[in-house]
Amino acid sequence: MGVTKTAHYTESQNQLALLFKALAHPARLAIIDYLLAVDRCICGDIVNELPLAQPTISQHLKELKQVGLIQGSIEGKSICYCVNPKMFNLIEKYLSRVNKRSNNECC
Repeated sequence: MGVTKTAHYTESQNQLALLFKALAHPARLAIIDYLLAVDRCICGDIVNELPLAQPTISQHLKELKQVGLIQGSIEGKSICYCVNPKMFNLIEKYLSRVNKRSNNECC
């Protein structure tokens, strides 16, 4: 399979693809679910909640933060993370558009 040529797609398509790719791992979905449940947390708290090693969780947090799905702020020696609603609004708008269009029977 050839290399993806992102220049052939819109900025929105490329951004959504990165967001969906970041969400396409169950551990990352579990992290998002945890952040939504507690509204804010420290990385150490996530390690206590998920059955993964700290370096693995850190890597997943890095991937989520890199695409903007989560935000982090440094508080002392800890980093507190929260969900970035702006990015989830983009996903919601896209899925809403798909849902509206998919209600039309085409096949």
